[in-house]
Amino acid sequence: MVMHQGQATSTSQVRHCPACNLTLSIDRAAALLRLLLALSLPGMEPVPSPRDCASYCDWLSPLTVHGGKRKNCTFSRFRYLGIEGTSSSSSSAPQSYSQSSSSGTLSSLETVPVQDLASIPKDPEIDEDIPQPWGRLWALGRGFLNHDCLLEEYVFGRDKKCDYTFDIPVINQTERYKTYSKRHFRIFREFGHGHSPVAYIEDLSGNGTFVNKEIIGRGKKLPLTNNAEIALSLSSNKVFVFSDLSVDDQTIYPKDFSDKYIMSRPIGSGACGEVKLAFQKSACKKVAVKIISKRKFKMSTSSNEHPISVDTEIEILKKIDHPCIIKIENFFDSEDFFYIVLELMEGGELFDKVVSSTRLRESTAKLYFYQMLLAVQYLHENGVIHRDLKPENVLLSSSNEECCIKITDFGQSKILGETSLMRTLCGTPTYLAPEVLNTAGTTGYSRAVDYWSLGVILFVCLSGYPPFSEQNSKIPLKNQIAEGKYTYIPAAWDAVSEQALDLVKKLLVVDPEQRLTTKQALEHPWLQDDDMKHTAERLMYGVDHTMPPPSKINTSRKRGHEWDQDASTSAFSEILPTTAEKRAKK
Repeated sequence: MVMHQGQATSTSQVRHCPACNLTLSIDRAAALLRLLLALSLPGMEPVPSPRDCASYCDWLSPLTVHGGKRKNCTFSRFRYLGIEGTSSSSSSAPQSYSQSSSSGTLSSLETVPVQDLASIPKDPEIDEDIPQPWGRLWALGRGFLNHDCLLEEYVFGRDKKCDYTFDIPVINQTERYKTYSKRHFRIFREFGHGHSPVAYIEDLSGNGTFVNKEIIGRGKKLPLTNNAEIALSLSSNKVFVFSDLSVDDQTIYPKDFSDKYIMSRPIGSGACGEVKLAFQKSACKKVAVKIISKRKFKMSTSSNEHPISVDTEIEILKKIDHPCIIKIENFFDSEDFFYIVLELMEGGELFDKVVSSTRLRESTAKLYFYQMLLAVQYLHENGVIHRDLKPENVLLSSSNEECCIKITDFGQSKILGETSLMRTLCGTPTYLAPEVLNTAGTTGYSRAVDYWSLGVILFVCLSGYPPFSEQNSKIPLKNQIAEGKYTYIPAAWDAVSEQALDLVKKLLVVDPEQRLTTKQALEHPWLQDDDMKHTAERLMYGVDHTMPPPSKINTSRKRGHEWDQDASTSAFSEILPTTAEKRAKK
């Protein structure tokens, strides 16, 4: 909702701000924020669009000060400035403000014309330097807000007297709220003789405070290092990531990147680099940043064993649009590294899910595999073969059993041109199709390599062990795959239905011509489950009825990769030059 001069406010949509205890309509919040922008307060950036109070509190928390203490609320800044106390009966101000002492809510408020802002009093102390935080807590848990550490000590807990109280909307409605103590933990700094201050965290709760999955122990303290994860009551209940701003050097990243993002802790690694958690500055949105070393990349591309193409991965990711395929959000190219900004999948890798559970429940495996088939079918219909499908490259949107999956890591992928055959040897050995190993890259092979990999993934999900492994067989791995001799352990398949096993067998067929395609797999009896399909559609599209498939993208090489420019892809049309542009430069 965009506010215009003279437009009346609506109180139909009301939000409560947990930090300042005010109840505001979205219209009023928008008006106050327009005023704040018009005053040109230090550090302000353009607000993208009016949202509810709590969202703005989160977005503007580094900018707000009240009574010498940092507050996570925009509207505390107004009290600090003495703005909302302007008398409603004053004739000198065309717009008026008042706050009810009994209800804690603001009166009706209209947008303030910019030309009349001169009549609003300014606090003489507003030009003073705002204290710089020594640490920052990035919120991970539902309902938690980011927090800057300016004072030497902060206590966190359910008690409203705590410096950071959990007794706020959203948090106090979660199932885990009752496990939080009134005083759960505190963060503080201690100064040594002639040494720099050290940040510590002390556990005040009998229910447990965890740092990097290790419990501290009630009454005990630990040094709080940069990028440490803080969890409450359960090691899996992560609520904060701590950034030590005294040592966290963001200047090592490209300026155009650091202007938009704050880099945090590592969350994964690969052959040519690592993946880190980062936060988008404008909205505090969590993203994943894939950092690829150009030196390692050149070494890999010079070898036929693991050919990797960053250009290919970017080219594919910025043009595909499917709910089960990871989306690229930005791309940066520095002298030594590539930075690929991707949407963050909170649930981690499918591989870790299988390992932690020994195996997946059949119903869960069915839900995940159905989504994988839809994603791979979409890729193939649009001329893309993944070539490195494996559980490590399937990400989960959450830790819940029912969640959306997304396929990632397109560094090995191939965009099909006039021929449907490929001759390069790539992929992960355990998941490679027989035709890839048998030909050793001397003759071509087709998209059927992905069908085989899907069969291996389904095998692992249902049984908890890989079908081809030198640990479970005396036959060399290459021979196992080439001959399709997978290891069958009856005890691991006792609880698996015959239909599920039948689908696995029909995907793990040595002859690629006889192997099931994604279309045929989707028609298999095991996947004719309406409840599962409705769940998948709800997770993918947010609805419970059948949705039309995503539109195809143009993968014709004859047109120099002139991809369809719709709303989802046009934002990245300038990220990398097209193939035609590269040829023109040469």
